[in-house]
Amino acid sequence: MTTPPHAVHPTLGAVNLEVDDPTALAVFWAEALGSTAHPAGENVYLAPGPGGFGLFLTPRSGPRPDHQAQHLDLTVPWGSRTATVARLVALGASHRWDVLDEVPWVQWSTLADPEGTLFCVAEHPPTD
Repeated sequence: MTTPPHAVHPTLGAVNLEVDDPTALAVFWAEALGSTAHPAGENVYLAPGPGGFGLFLTPRSGPRPDHQAQHLDLTVPWGSRTATVARLVALGASHRWDVLDEVPWVQWSTLADPEGTLFCVAEHPPTD
């Protein structure tokens, strides 16, 4: 199947997360992503930071699942993962583990935000 020449390819606009306390968690994510929080009742929208994506935080509609089916992979320039992880931990994230030699094209650290939602900080080595 070929893509028609007039096809519009979507980009990631925002990720929606159900959380325990959208207002409190917005403080962490706004600082982590370099974005601005826009409260709207119980919900908080974080406008995309430079080159990023929006994040919409809404109150959890049920119990927290036992297993997290998906997570965010945040990419940073090669050589900045360790400093970025340290900055995010200082903001309230917790470091869970590092994967540094599973595949040659990426290294990552897995963290949890202040409510325990997992996310990764990845760096890709230069290709030249």
